[in-house]
Amino acid sequence: MALFLGISRVLFRSVKDLRLLTAKRHRVKGKWATTRPKHLPTRLALQHFDATYSVQLGQLWPSVRVALLSERKYGALFNNFSNNPDLEKLQAQGCRDFISNREDPTSSEHNSEFGAEEDSSSVSTVRSHIDSQQQSPLWLSPNIKCLVFPRGDITRFKPARPDKFSLLSYYLMDAASVLPCLALAVQKNHTVLDLCAAPGGKALALLQTQSVRFLCVNDSSVSRTSRLKRVLHSYIPKPLLTDDKLRITSFDGTMWGEIERNSFDRVLVDVPCTTDRHSLMEDDNNIFSRSRVGERRSLPQLQVELLLAGIIAACPGGEILYSTCTLSLNQNQGVVEQAIQLAEENHGIQLQVVSLRPLVQKFRNTFHFAPDLHLDESTSHCR
Repeated sequence: MALFLGISRVLFRSVKDLRLLTAKRHRVKGKWATTRPKHLPTRLALQHFDATYSVQLGQLWPSVRVALLSERKYGALFNNFSNNPDLEKLQAQGCRDFISNREDPTSSEHNSEFGAEEDSSSVSTVRSHIDSQQQSPLWLSPNIKCLVFPRGDITRFKPARPDKFSLLSYYLMDAASVLPCLALAVQKNHTVLDLCAAPGGKALALLQTQSVRFLCVNDSSVSRTSRLKRVLHSYIPKPLLTDDKLRITSFDGTMWGEIERNSFDRVLVDVPCTTDRHSLMEDDNNIFSRSRVGERRSLPQLQVELLLAGIIAACPGGEILYSTCTLSLNQNQGVVEQAIQLAEENHGIQLQVVSLRPLVQKFRNTFHFAPDLHLDESTSHCR
Protein backbone atom coordinates (compact mmCIF):
# COMPACT_ATOMS: atom_id res chain seq x y z
CA MET A 1 0.00 0.00 0.00
CA ALA A 2 2.78 2.39 0.86
CA LEU A 3 4.52 1.64 -2.42
CA PHE A 4 1.36 2.30 -4.38
CA LEU A 5 0.79 5.72 -2.75
CA GLY A 6 4.36 6.69 -3.45
CA ILE A 7 4.01 5.86 -7.14
CA SER A 8 0.75 7.86 -7.30
CA ARG A 9 2.48 10.90 -5.91
CA VAL A 10 5.27 10.53 -8.44
CA LEU A 11 2.81 10.24 -11.28
CA PHE A 12 0.92 13.35 -10.07
CA ARG A 13 4.09 15.36 -9.99
CA SER A 14 4.95 14.16 -13.47
CA VAL A 15 1.60 15.25 -14.87
CA LYS A 16 1.94 18.66 -13.23
CA ASP A 17 5.37 19.06 -14.69
CA LEU A 18 4.06 18.21 -18.15
CA ARG A 19 1.48 21.00 -17.91
CA LEU A 20 4.16 23.47 -17.05
CA LEU A 21 6.09 22.41 -20.10
CA THR A 22 3.16 22.86 -22.52
CA ALA A 23 4.05 25.24 -25.33
CA LYS A 24 2.39 28.69 -25.07
CA ARG A 25 0.74 28.31 -28.46
CA HIS A 26 -1.30 25.40 -27.11
CA ARG A 27 -2.50 27.17 -23.96
CA VAL A 28 -6.00 28.70 -23.75
CA LYS A 29 -6.81 31.84 -21.79
CA GLY A 30 -10.26 33.36 -21.54
CA LYS A 31 -10.51 36.91 -22.88
CA TRP A 32 -13.21 39.54 -23.20
CA ALA A 33 -14.53 39.95 -26.71
CA THR A 34 -13.57 43.36 -28.04
CA THR A 35 -17.21 44.15 -28.83
CA ARG A 36 -18.60 43.17 -25.42
CA PRO A 37 -18.91 46.10 -23.00
CA LYS A 38 -17.28 45.54 -19.62
CA HIS A 39 -19.87 47.75 -17.93
CA LEU A 40 -23.38 47.08 -19.19
CA PRO A 41 -25.56 50.21 -19.43
CA THR A 42 -28.37 48.55 -17.49
CA ARG A 43 -25.98 47.85 -14.63
CA LEU A 44 -24.70 51.42 -14.67
CA ALA A 45 -28.27 52.72 -14.67
CA LEU A 46 -29.19 50.61 -11.64
CA GLN A 47 -26.14 51.80 -9.76
CA HIS A 48 -27.01 55.42 -10.57
CA PHE A 49 -30.64 55.02 -9.50
CA ASP A 50 -29.66 53.22 -6.29
CA ALA A 51 -27.38 56.11 -5.40
CA THR A 52 -29.78 58.95 -6.26
CA TYR A 53 -33.32 57.64 -5.80
CA SER A 54 -32.57 55.96 -2.49
CA VAL A 55 -31.82 59.45 -1.15
CA GLN A 56 -34.66 61.15 -3.02
CA LEU A 57 -37.38 58.59 -2.21
CA GLY A 58 -36.10 57.15 1.06
CA GLN A 59 -38.22 54.23 2.25
CA LEU A 60 -40.24 54.27 -0.96
CA TRP A 61 -37.25 53.36 -3.13
CA PRO A 62 -37.17 49.54 -2.53
CA SER A 63 -40.76 49.12 -3.73
CA VAL A 64 -40.26 51.56 -6.63
CA ARG A 65 -37.08 49.66 -7.54
CA VAL A 66 -39.02 46.39 -7.76
CA ALA A 67 -41.66 48.06 -9.95
CA LEU A 68 -39.04 49.43 -12.34
CA LEU A 69 -37.43 46.00 -12.70
CA SER A 70 -40.75 44.24 -13.26
CA GLU A 71 -42.33 43.57 -16.63
CA ARG A 72 -44.44 46.43 -17.89
CA LYS A 73 -48.19 45.97 -17.79
CA TYR A 74 -49.84 47.57 -20.79
CA GLY A 75 -53.12 49.31 -21.30
CA ALA A 76 -55.12 49.30 -24.53
CA LEU A 77 -56.01 52.79 -25.74
CA PHE A 78 -59.26 52.16 -27.59
CA ASN A 79 -59.58 53.63 -31.08
CA ASN A 80 -62.95 55.32 -31.46
CA PHE A 81 -62.46 55.52 -35.23
CA SER A 82 -62.31 51.73 -35.69
CA ASN A 83 -65.37 49.56 -36.33
CA ASN A 84 -64.03 46.42 -34.65
CA PRO A 85 -66.08 45.02 -31.74
CA ASP A 86 -62.91 44.49 -29.68
CA LEU A 87 -64.12 46.73 -26.86
CA GLU A 88 -66.89 44.30 -25.94
CA LYS A 89 -64.53 41.33 -26.30
CA LEU A 90 -61.95 42.86 -23.99
CA GLN A 91 -64.60 43.72 -21.43
CA ALA A 92 -65.82 40.12 -21.60
CA GLN A 93 -62.27 39.02 -20.73
CA GLY A 94 -62.37 41.11 -17.56
CA CYS A 95 -60.77 44.31 -18.83
CA ARG A 96 -62.04 47.62 -17.53
CA ASP A 97 -61.73 51.19 -18.70
CA PHE A 98 -59.82 52.75 -15.80
CA ILE A 99 -60.76 56.29 -16.91
CA SER A 100 -64.55 55.92 -16.71
CA ASN A 101 -64.42 53.39 -13.86
CA ARG A 102 -66.47 54.75 -10.98
CA GLU A 103 -64.31 53.95 -7.97
CA ASP A 104 -64.68 55.84 -4.73
CA PRO A 105 -61.79 58.32 -4.78
CA THR A 106 -61.99 58.74 -1.00
CA SER A 107 -61.37 55.06 -0.34
CA SER A 108 -58.35 54.37 1.83
CA GLU A 109 -57.53 51.25 -0.14
CA HIS A 110 -54.70 51.78 -2.63
CA ASN A 111 -55.01 48.92 -5.10
CA SER A 112 -52.35 50.11 -7.52
CA GLU A 113 -52.23 48.24 -10.78
CA PHE A 114 -49.61 50.36 -12.46
CA GLY A 115 -46.74 52.52 -11.38
CA ALA A 116 -47.22 55.94 -12.87
CA GLU A 117 -43.55 55.99 -13.80
CA GLU A 118 -43.13 54.72 -17.29
CA ASP A 119 -43.67 57.16 -20.12
CA SER A 120 -45.15 59.80 -17.80
CA SER A 121 -44.06 59.53 -14.23
CA SER A 122 -44.08 63.24 -13.65
CA VAL A 123 -46.55 65.71 -15.09
CA SER A 124 -46.67 69.41 -14.38
CA THR A 125 -49.22 71.79 -15.85
CA VAL A 126 -48.58 75.50 -16.12
CA ARG A 127 -50.99 78.12 -17.38
CA SER A 128 -49.80 81.01 -19.50
CA HIS A 129 -50.58 84.68 -18.81
CA ILE A 130 -53.01 84.44 -15.90
CA ASP A 131 -53.23 86.59 -12.82
CA SER A 132 -54.11 84.38 -9.90
CA GLN A 133 -53.28 80.99 -8.52
CA GLN A 134 -55.95 78.47 -9.38
CA GLN A 135 -56.83 74.83 -8.91
CA SER A 136 -58.83 73.70 -11.91
CA PRO A 137 -61.72 71.28 -11.42
CA LEU A 138 -61.15 67.86 -12.93
CA TRP A 139 -62.53 67.58 -16.44
CA LEU A 140 -62.03 64.32 -18.33
CA SER A 141 -62.90 63.74 -21.94
CA PRO A 142 -65.67 61.14 -22.12
CA ASN A 143 -64.22 59.82 -25.37
CA ILE A 144 -60.82 58.54 -24.15
CA LYS A 145 -60.96 54.89 -23.14
CA CYS A 146 -58.00 52.86 -21.89
CA LEU A 147 -58.65 49.25 -20.96
CA VAL A 148 -56.57 47.32 -18.43
CA PHE A 149 -56.67 43.82 -17.00
CA PRO A 150 -57.45 43.54 -13.27
CA ARG A 151 -54.77 43.80 -10.62
CA GLY A 152 -52.71 40.63 -10.49
CA ASP A 153 -53.82 39.56 -13.96
CA ILE A 154 -50.73 39.46 -16.19
CA THR A 155 -52.61 38.47 -19.35
CA ARG A 156 -51.11 40.07 -22.41
CA PHE A 157 -53.23 41.83 -24.99
CA LYS A 158 -53.39 40.21 -28.37
CA PRO A 159 -52.29 42.28 -31.37
CA ALA A 160 -54.99 44.68 -32.51
CA ARG A 161 -56.87 43.71 -35.66
CA PRO A 162 -57.65 46.05 -38.56
CA ASP A 163 -61.22 46.72 -39.53
CA LYS A 164 -62.54 46.88 -43.11
CA PHE A 165 -60.91 50.32 -43.50
CA SER A 166 -57.55 48.96 -42.25
CA LEU A 167 -57.79 50.90 -38.98
CA LEU A 168 -56.53 49.12 -35.86
CA SER A 169 -58.87 48.82 -32.89
CA TYR A 170 -56.50 49.73 -30.04
CA TYR A 171 -52.99 50.96 -29.33
CA LEU A 172 -50.90 49.30 -26.62
CA MET A 173 -49.08 51.68 -24.30
CA ASP A 174 -48.25 52.07 -20.65
CA ALA A 175 -51.51 53.12 -19.03
CA ALA A 176 -49.73 55.93 -17.16
CA SER A 177 -48.92 57.53 -20.51
CA VAL A 178 -52.59 58.47 -20.86
CA LEU A 179 -52.47 60.64 -17.74
CA PRO A 180 -50.75 63.66 -19.39
CA CYS A 181 -53.42 63.69 -22.10
CA LEU A 182 -56.16 63.66 -19.47
CA ALA A 183 -54.44 66.37 -17.43
CA LEU A 184 -54.16 68.59 -20.50
CA ALA A 185 -57.99 68.78 -20.56
CA VAL A 186 -58.41 69.39 -24.28
CA GLN A 187 -61.82 70.89 -24.99
CA LYS A 188 -63.92 71.69 -28.03
CA ASN A 189 -62.11 73.46 -30.89
CA HIS A 190 -58.75 73.66 -29.15
CA THR A 191 -55.56 73.90 -31.16
CA VAL A 192 -52.89 71.57 -29.76
CA LEU A 193 -49.12 71.22 -30.16
CA ASP A 194 -47.39 67.94 -29.29
CA LEU A 195 -43.78 69.11 -29.33
CA CYS A 196 -41.98 65.75 -28.90
CA ALA A 197 -44.64 63.46 -30.32
CA ALA A 198 -42.95 60.21 -31.44
CA PRO A 199 -43.79 57.37 -31.29
CA GLY A 200 -47.35 58.72 -31.25
CA GLY A 201 -49.33 57.22 -28.37
CA LYS A 202 -50.15 60.53 -26.73
CA ALA A 203 -51.04 62.12 -30.08
CA LEU A 204 -53.50 59.28 -30.63
CA ALA A 205 -55.00 59.84 -27.18
CA LEU A 206 -55.42 63.55 -27.89
CA LEU A 207 -57.21 62.78 -31.16
CA GLN A 208 -59.52 60.34 -29.35
CA THR A 209 -61.03 63.29 -27.49
CA GLN A 210 -62.59 64.32 -30.84
CA SER A 211 -62.32 67.90 -29.59
CA VAL A 212 -59.11 68.99 -31.29
CA ARG A 213 -59.69 71.50 -34.06
CA PHE A 214 -56.06 71.39 -35.19
CA LEU A 215 -53.17 69.20 -34.00
CA CYS A 216 -49.51 69.80 -34.76
CA VAL A 217 -47.20 66.87 -33.95
CA ASN A 218 -43.46 67.35 -34.06
CA ASP A 219 -40.34 65.31 -33.39
CA SER A 220 -36.76 66.35 -34.12
CA SER A 221 -35.81 62.84 -35.31
CA VAL A 222 -36.69 62.17 -38.96
CA SER A 223 -36.77 58.40 -38.41
CA ARG A 224 -39.03 58.74 -35.36
CA THR A 225 -41.28 61.10 -37.30
CA SER A 226 -41.64 58.45 -40.03
CA ARG A 227 -42.73 55.95 -37.40
CA LEU A 228 -45.16 58.54 -36.02
CA LYS A 229 -46.73 58.93 -39.46
CA ARG A 230 -47.20 55.16 -39.78
CA VAL A 231 -48.90 55.02 -36.39
CA LEU A 232 -51.32 57.83 -37.21
CA HIS A 233 -52.22 56.32 -40.59
CA SER A 234 -52.92 52.98 -38.88
CA TYR A 235 -55.47 54.46 -36.47
CA ILE A 236 -56.90 57.69 -37.85
CA PRO A 237 -59.23 58.01 -40.89
CA LYS A 238 -57.79 59.86 -43.86
CA PRO A 239 -60.33 62.75 -43.68
CA LEU A 240 -58.84 63.65 -40.27
CA LEU A 241 -55.26 63.61 -41.58
CA THR A 242 -55.69 66.56 -43.91
CA ASP A 243 -53.50 69.65 -43.67
CA ASP A 244 -56.24 71.77 -42.15
CA LYS A 245 -56.62 69.31 -39.24
CA LEU A 246 -53.17 67.78 -38.73
CA ARG A 247 -49.62 68.86 -39.38
CA ILE A 248 -46.60 66.56 -38.94
CA THR A 249 -43.18 68.22 -38.71
CA SER A 250 -39.61 67.28 -37.87
CA PHE A 251 -38.11 70.51 -36.51
CA ASP A 252 -35.76 71.13 -33.63
CA GLY A 253 -38.31 71.56 -30.84
CA THR A 254 -36.10 73.98 -28.92
CA MET A 255 -36.49 76.46 -31.79
CA TRP A 256 -40.29 76.31 -31.90
CA GLY A 257 -40.63 79.68 -30.22
CA GLU A 258 -39.09 81.20 -33.35
CA ILE A 259 -41.49 79.29 -35.62
CA GLU A 260 -44.85 79.93 -33.93
CA ARG A 261 -45.60 82.15 -30.96
CA ASN A 262 -48.86 82.60 -29.05
CA SER A 263 -50.58 80.04 -31.29
CA PHE A 264 -51.86 77.02 -29.33
CA ASP A 265 -54.52 76.53 -26.66
CA ARG A 266 -52.76 73.44 -25.34
CA VAL A 267 -49.12 72.36 -25.58
CA LEU A 268 -47.78 68.95 -24.59
CA VAL A 269 -44.03 68.84 -23.89
CA ASP A 270 -43.20 65.16 -23.31
CA VAL A 271 -39.42 65.55 -23.30
CA PRO A 272 -36.57 63.09 -23.94
CA CYS A 273 -35.25 61.89 -20.59
CA THR A 274 -33.36 59.03 -18.97
CA THR A 275 -36.43 56.81 -19.49
CA ASP A 276 -35.84 54.96 -16.24
CA ARG A 277 -37.53 51.64 -16.98
CA HIS A 278 -35.97 51.31 -20.44
CA SER A 279 -32.57 52.16 -18.95
CA LEU A 280 -32.93 49.26 -16.52
CA MET A 281 -34.30 46.73 -19.01
CA GLU A 282 -32.60 47.29 -22.39
CA ASP A 283 -28.89 47.68 -23.18
CA ASP A 284 -29.61 48.73 -26.76
CA ASN A 285 -30.02 52.48 -27.27
CA ASN A 286 -29.46 53.01 -23.55
CA ILE A 287 -28.77 56.56 -22.36
CA PHE A 288 -26.37 55.15 -19.73
CA SER A 289 -24.00 53.78 -22.38
CA ARG A 290 -20.45 55.07 -21.94
CA SER A 291 -20.64 56.76 -25.33
CA ARG A 292 -23.68 58.83 -24.26
CA VAL A 293 -22.44 60.30 -20.98
CA GLY A 294 -22.34 63.83 -22.38
CA GLU A 295 -25.83 63.46 -23.85
CA ARG A 296 -27.22 62.27 -20.53
CA ARG A 297 -25.66 65.10 -18.56
CA SER A 298 -27.05 67.69 -20.96
CA LEU A 299 -30.64 66.38 -20.71
CA PRO A 300 -31.88 68.92 -18.13
CA GLN A 301 -30.69 71.83 -20.28
CA LEU A 302 -32.40 70.35 -23.36
CA GLN A 303 -35.58 69.82 -21.35
CA VAL A 304 -35.59 73.44 -20.16
CA GLU A 305 -35.17 74.67 -23.74
CA LEU A 306 -38.02 72.46 -24.97
CA LEU A 307 -40.38 73.51 -22.19
CA LEU A 308 -39.54 77.17 -22.72
CA ALA A 309 -40.26 76.77 -26.45
CA GLY A 310 -43.61 75.19 -25.59
CA ILE A 311 -44.43 78.06 -23.25
CA ILE A 312 -43.70 80.62 -25.97
CA ALA A 313 -45.85 78.67 -28.44
CA ALA A 314 -48.90 78.77 -26.15
CA CYS A 315 -51.42 81.55 -26.58
CA PRO A 316 -52.40 83.81 -23.64
CA GLY A 317 -54.50 81.77 -21.24
CA GLY A 318 -53.32 78.51 -22.78
CA GLU A 319 -51.98 75.57 -20.83
CA ILE A 320 -48.66 73.76 -21.16
CA LEU A 321 -48.15 70.28 -19.77
CA TYR A 322 -44.63 69.01 -19.10
CA SER A 323 -44.14 65.27 -18.67
CA THR A 324 -41.28 62.80 -18.41
CA CYS A 325 -40.75 59.10 -17.83
CA THR A 326 -38.16 59.55 -15.10
CA LEU A 327 -38.24 60.03 -11.35
CA SER A 328 -35.33 62.46 -11.42
CA LEU A 329 -35.97 65.72 -9.55
CA ASN A 330 -33.43 67.46 -11.76
CA GLN A 331 -35.39 66.50 -14.87
CA ASN A 332 -38.80 67.26 -13.37
CA GLN A 333 -39.15 69.88 -10.68
CA GLY A 334 -35.82 71.52 -11.48
CA VAL A 335 -36.71 71.92 -15.16
CA VAL A 336 -40.15 73.40 -14.44
CA GLU A 337 -38.73 75.90 -11.95
CA GLN A 338 -36.01 77.05 -14.32
CA ALA A 339 -38.32 77.34 -17.35
CA ILE A 340 -40.87 79.41 -15.41
CA GLN A 341 -38.14 81.77 -14.27
CA LEU A 342 -36.67 82.15 -17.77
CA ALA A 343 -40.10 82.70 -19.32
CA GLU A 344 -40.73 85.66 -17.03
CA GLU A 345 -37.24 87.14 -17.06
CA ASN A 346 -36.48 86.78 -20.79
CA HIS A 347 -39.91 86.89 -22.40
CA GLY A 348 -42.19 88.64 -19.94
CA ILE A 349 -44.50 85.61 -19.79
CA GLN A 350 -46.20 85.08 -16.45
CA LEU A 351 -47.15 81.53 -15.55
CA GLN A 352 -49.16 79.78 -12.90
CA VAL A 353 -48.63 76.19 -11.83
CA VAL A 354 -51.95 74.32 -11.93
CA SER A 355 -52.68 71.72 -9.28
CA LEU A 356 -53.27 68.16 -10.51
CA ARG A 357 -54.55 66.99 -7.13
CA PRO A 358 -58.06 66.23 -8.50
CA LEU A 359 -56.53 63.87 -11.08
CA VAL A 360 -54.43 62.18 -8.39
CA GLN A 361 -57.52 61.68 -6.24
CA LYS A 362 -59.47 60.25 -9.16
CA PHE A 363 -56.91 57.62 -10.14
CA ARG A 364 -55.11 56.83 -6.90
CA ASN A 365 -56.74 53.39 -6.76
CA THR A 366 -55.23 52.54 -10.14
CA PHE A 367 -51.79 54.18 -9.85
CA HIS A 368 -49.23 54.88 -7.19
CA PHE A 369 -48.40 58.58 -7.27
CA ALA A 370 -45.21 60.09 -5.91
CA PRO A 371 -45.49 62.55 -2.99
CA ASP A 372 -46.36 66.12 -3.94
CA LEU A 373 -43.61 68.12 -5.63
CA HIS A 374 -43.32 71.58 -4.17
CA LEU A 375 -42.07 74.36 -6.40
CA ASP A 376 -40.22 77.26 -4.82
CA GLU A 377 -42.57 80.00 -3.67
CA SER A 378 -40.83 82.47 -5.94
CA THR A 379 -41.83 80.53 -9.04
CA SER A 380 -45.11 78.89 -8.13
CA HIS A 381 -46.81 82.21 -7.45
CA CYS A 382 -45.43 84.24 -10.34
CA ARG A 383 -47.91 86.75 -11.71
